Amino acid sequence: SAEPLPTHPGAGHTCPLGQFPCGNLSSCLPQALHCNGVDDCGNGADEENCVDTTGWLGVLGDVLAVSSSGAAEDEADACSLRLFPGRCRCWGAAVDCTARDLGAVPRVSPSVTRLDLKMNKIPSLLDNQFAGYRGLRKLFLQNNKIRLISPKAFAGLSQLKMLFLSHNRIARLQPRLFEELHRLEWLMLDNNRIARIAPAAFAGLSSLYFLYMLNNSLAKVPTASLCAETPKLSWLELEGNRIRAVRGAVFQQCRELTVLILRRNRIAWIQGGAFQGLGRLVELLGELPASLFHGLGALQQLNVSYNPLQEVSPRQFESLPQLRSLSLEGLEIPSSHNITFRGLANLSHIYFKKFQYCSSAPHVRSCKPNTDGISSFEHLLANVILRVFVWVMACATCLGNLLVICVRCCLAARHSPHATAIAALCCADGLMGVYLLVIGAFDLKFSGEYNRHAQRWMGSLPCQLAGGLATLSSEVSVLLLTYVTLEKYFSIVFPFRHHGAGRRQTASVLAAIWLLGLSLSAVPLCCRESFGNYYGRNGVCFPLQSDPGERPSARAFSTAIYLGLNLAAFITIVFAYTGMFHSIRITTSRTAESSVCPREVAIAKRFFFIVFTDALCWIPIFLLKLLSLLQVEIPGEGPWGTITSWVVIFILPINSALNPILYTITTAPFQEKVKGCLHSRCLELESR
Repeated sequence: SAEPLPTHPGAGHTCPLGQFPCGNLSSCLPQALHCNGVDDCGNGADEENCVDTTGWLGVLGDVLAVSSSGAAEDEADACSLRLFPGRCRCWGAAVDCTARDLGAVPRVSPSVTRLDLKMNKIPSLLDNQFAGYRGLRKLFLQNNKIRLISPKAFAGLSQLKMLFLSHNRIARLQPRLFEELHRLEWLMLDNNRIARIAPAAFAGLSSLYFLYMLNNSLAKVPTASLCAETPKLSWLELEGNRIRAVRGAVFQQCRELTVLILRRNRIAWIQGGAFQGLGRLVELLGELPASLFHGLGALQQLNVSYNPLQEVSPRQFESLPQLRSLSLEGLEIPSSHNITFRGLANLSHIYFKKFQYCSSAPHVRSCKPNTDGISSFEHLLANVILRVFVWVMACATCLGNLLVICVRCCLAARHSPHATAIAALCCADGLMGVYLLVIGAFDLKFSGEYNRHAQRWMGSLPCQLAGGLATLSSEVSVLLLTYVTLEKYFSIVFPFRHHGAGRRQTASVLAAIWLLGLSLSAVPLCCRESFGNYYGRNGVCFPLQSDPGERPSARAFSTAIYLGLNLAAFITIVFAYTGMFHSIRITTSRTAESSVCPREVAIAKRFFFIVFTDALCWIPIFLLKLLSLLQVEIPGEGPWGTITSWVVIFILPINSALNPILYTITTAPFQEKVKGCLHSRCLELESR
């Protein structure tokens, strides 16, 4: 049993593990109700201190506050400069030439303190280009076309504090390029094409505080320490490069480093001791060797999201007693690793790839995400409408298909091949109803405490079997619909050449379809090493959506099914019904019967609804699968849930629920048989 955690000092009471106090009230609320945007306490305490300002956000706020203190003098109304381009704007000692179509650096008065040249067409910076501007403190050159920077381009800028070179075409930093910029504090080099940093490239930057190299092409960082020439470096941004390894010497002497960002790289190896000595670090993004964080007792924020980590050690974070914010988004966390987070007593914010992982950290007040759009902390099906609709669809699907099977058995004295195929289709569609019943039953079972069981449920045998059952139903139904459609197509379009399949041939085809469906649904269950937890990627156990963590074989398999087999079947059905309608129309146009037009309209309506329901079911599935493969962001959760949840609960089973109506109940032969049966029954009763 879990021990209760004490509340903040002065509260005078304790809350059970997984619950947190409502400020100075004596009531406690579960983790799910804190920081959810709703005042559940009544005094607003559950929505206080929910913004995570730990780490770099706090540091950036401090930096901007300091930087802005000296900005007012640059914004005086009257221009004090005698020389500046007429199409540029001037105030105080500042010149703004933003987006003035300049092809070169313009001439301005030597007393300029701020020069803004962004969004122009400057291709290069020549030697001594700014030599006369010894009082210049801020230089903005972002969004130009700069490819070449001469070695002495920044000569004479001894007072420069901020240099912005973002969004250009710079490919290489020359040695000693910034040698005379002794007072430079901010150097922005993001969104260039820098693939290599030459030795001594940052020589002379003794005051540099902020180095921003986001979205470049760096494959490796210098083997020597980056801070040998930048001893005051506090913020280093290397996100979105191609760095594969971090060697031990690269961050040596970086005693002032506070924020180090390495996400969205290709890091496969970090040398032991690479981060040793970074005692002021409050945020770190990178790989996780076992003893990586030893000695980082002051670390407050750790973000290792979206890195290719294969394993997180159970005691990975035990040497970080001050940790307040931990980001593990994009990483798989084994359910056995609860101990990983229990020693972090100061942890107030934690971020996971899946909301189900929040059960591993019940003592953390703010855990995100709160839902995956399908499930929530409390319910397997987060939306109340979905919780009702799953039973409606399950009952409609099961009862509709069962009714058709029973009625066909009672009415048909001799089963035709077509009737046998329709009965098999009803059996396949009925399995979808059974799948929905299973999901609905477990939603009721876990009601109010789903997140406690989420990981165990998604890895359980019932979830795997339910997912396999849904896949079996879906694929057998698709294949049977294609077979029935093709049989009908050949009998209508080629009535004299096609004699129809016999009972034995039909039985062989149906057996082959069921065997193929069983194989497709069983392969992920039998090959767990290659497919991983294929069916257990969400609470409804259906593998519709892909994500970057999905195994390649699982992704290829699901793509082959949904965008290969199913898409081909849908196209075949659409073309077959189009061909049938065209053939019927040509045939009826050659007759002179008065009943031809109403009959043609009736056939057109029937064919339209068959194709329409197929499209209604399959096109959203095709689009959803394609968007997830392309990693396009799919609309997230809201009051109506996600698109994925509605597709799985409503759109996916719609064919299974409507097929009995379209292929049996609304057909003229079936209705005639029912009428005949009822008529004969009435005659029997009258004769008595």
